[in-house]
Amino acid sequence: MPAHRVAATVEPADLGSYQQAARLMLLHGVVNETYPRAKALALVLQWGDELAKDFRDLFGYSLQTSARHARLLRRLDTFDASQAFLTVKSKKPFDRRRLAYLCLILACLHRSRVEINLADLVKLLAPSANTIEHLGFDATAPGHKDAVVDVVDWLVDRGALRISDGSMEDWARDPDRGDALFDIDHDTCAALFRPNKPLQHLVSAAGLLDTPTISTGRDPRRRLAAQRARRLLIEYPVVYFGDTDTETAIALRQPTLAEDIERLTGLPIERRAEGIMLVDTTGHFTDKRFPGRGGAVNRTAGLMLAKIADLREDPDRASSLQYLLPADPGGEHADLLSRIDMALPQAGTLEALAYDPHADTGQQADEADPDATEHEGQTGLPFVEHGTLEQMITELYEEFGPSSFTNKWQADPGGLLAEAIALLADLRLVHIVPGGVLVRPAAGRYRNITAVLPRPALDGQFALDFPTEETSR
Repeated sequence: MPAHRVAATVEPADLGSYQQAARLMLLHGVVNETYPRAKALALVLQWGDELAKDFRDLFGYSLQTSARHARLLRRLDTFDASQAFLTVKSKKPFDRRRLAYLCLILACLHRSRVEINLADLVKLLAPSANTIEHLGFDATAPGHKDAVVDVVDWLVDRGALRISDGSMEDWARDPDRGDALFDIDHDTCAALFRPNKPLQHLVSAAGLLDTPTISTGRDPRRRLAAQRARRLLIEYPVVYFGDTDTETAIALRQPTLAEDIERLTGLPIERRAEGIMLVDTTGHFTDKRFPGRGGAVNRTAGLMLAKIADLREDPDRASSLQYLLPADPGGEHADLLSRIDMALPQAGTLEALAYDPHADTGQQADEADPDATEHEGQTGLPFVEHGTLEQMITELYEEFGPSSFTNKWQADPGGLLAEAIALLADLRLVHIVPGGVLVRPAAGRYRNITAVLPRPALDGQFALDFPTEETSR
């Protein structure tokens, strides 16, 4: 039997433990003595050497470990708009104010000693925030204190801060009387913010992306294409061949890719004519669990897929569906990058050390194999108009009753529809376009999703289920 390339020195009896450690690092990025749970760090450190080798060989990622934390340093090929920091309690994405406060508070903690109280932390934050146009900090301004609480709560959840006295809620209610004292874990604070290049050296956010030097010949290109393919499979819910260049699509179809990822994670690969996905049979290797007993948004998203499937399978209505080509992924990424760069502060750039990624991109384009830059052939996707989606959500409210959608959404079907469609887009099940959505191929695997109506003794909300158990990353 040939030797395995992944987990090469791991005994069969220990493979499950190794795979659990790999999933922990890939999901959380930072693991310490308390985050994401007790004993997680001990498990990761047990397999630190093996994980470091496999992460490096498969993805080009770096695993850094110490006695108090482990940090996985990823290298990105593209930015992903679906990735967001979430507040601990409400699970809402951080807005720009919270992201800015997070960076400034980490800088304040770096200049502090072993402990700090919240009032003093805010005194350090305010002058820095007030030098930034349209940001600022004012304890009397709506939302400013809430943003600080969300950021500090996020840092507490990850073990960067540990509350030893007082209460953040007391401070939020009355900063003059309430306060909280925190112990600072400087190792974790440093691990949370580790850009792969100094930000003062960047003239574009594209400088944060991985731009490996390509030597001549086809073999190096194939190795890089295989690395891109593995990164796509591990980082995204589903990968469509039509979204990738030709060489990456070829790599995604190789049997060795599936074998390596399955051995690393312990999870199966599902392959179809249109693409490939890693299926989360554990229910824990995901930042967006779907489908299941999530909130109203999760359940509504599942029922919208069922409605869309009914539409496509109805001969009378399906014949009127339009089929449209999705936009070029490269063009959409360029648009995302330009929007990020609009907020890039030019004043802090060290021009003598500035790194211009566009120069490297141009040089690589000259050297590139023209066949490698072509994308797989794309086929048209069913287009569902926004008016049809609104009709579907209205039917769900009539079928289940407004109270089934929780107090937040029972009078706001339009808002719930927008959130449900955004979730489906993040999961790559639909693609949002002007006037509606394009239904992507992976949505078909949820066509048999059903609503499980609650018994009176339950929580009063419907859940989702399949005729047979099926869980997707």
